[in-house]
Amino acid sequence: MKIVVTGRHGQLGSELYDLTSNNSQFQMVFVDREEMDLSNSVEIKTVLNTEKPNIIVSAGAYTAVDKAESDQDLCNAVNHLAVQAIGEWAAENNAKVIHISTDYVFDGLSEIPLKETDIPKPLNVYGATKLKGEQALQNSGAAYVIIRTAWVYSTYGANFVKTMLRLMNERDEIGVVADQIGTPTYARDLAQAILDIIQSTEFTQGIYHYSNEGSISWHDFAVAIKEIKGFTTKVNAINSDAFPTPAKRPNFSLLDKTKITETYGVKVPNWKISLQEMLSKM
Repeated sequence: MKIVVTGRHGQLGSELYDLTSNNSQFQMVFVDREEMDLSNSVEIKTVLNTEKPNIIVSAGAYTAVDKAESDQDLCNAVNHLAVQAIGEWAAENNAKVIHISTDYVFDGLSEIPLKETDIPKPLNVYGATKLKGEQALQNSGAAYVIIRTAWVYSTYGANFVKTMLRLMNERDEIGVVADQIGTPTYARDLAQAILDIIQSTEFTQGIYHYSNEGSISWHDFAVAIKEIKGFTTKVNAINSDAFPTPAKRPNFSLLDKTKITETYGVKVPNWKISLQEMLSKM
């Protein structure tokens, strides 16, 4: 089985690379911008025609949420048109697609964990382009699994955990948003879930939700980082309106993981256990 993974140097791509680097069960081909420019649909299909994968893990994306508000064309090309091109190629070549999407397709107004059947209503350009990517893949005719995830972090790349570690090293006091609720996702756990789906005896098409278990705010997350690492920094709880950003964020991003656990039997660790595991590697 040959698998092409986009976004080689992203958080998820890096974790997938680590998990499969010593696994001869699959022929893994990892590509990033240099090998496959996701803003160029022609190049995407050219690379796929060369590699001829059985499965494409679409992990690459435009993820600069605030910058996307002023960089809409590139964001749309990478998050929407690239996924459309991947889906079209997969449909024509009998390949499967596992595509990574986001909680940002929702408006954050729910008060209960979000199910796959809930109606998307993105608040920003990033979320809107990710939703268009989902829809393009669904309409392509390809066999697909779409995984919506949230608050991704890893030992790789730039993320909230690394930012907090830096700030707590530099400052005696910081403010962190306390009115946005969700659950972090350790990219290594998500990578393992993807491998579980790939190795499943049956590829059950559909949209799935995956993040770690639990329900916390960004402030709770920061406090946990502080406690695990033994920082003395004072972590103040602030409201979102005290920290304005170009792109509006959903206030509620808690995902219901029932479908993915029942369909594929994937494990969903508690967020704090995964955070402790990640921090132990830093």
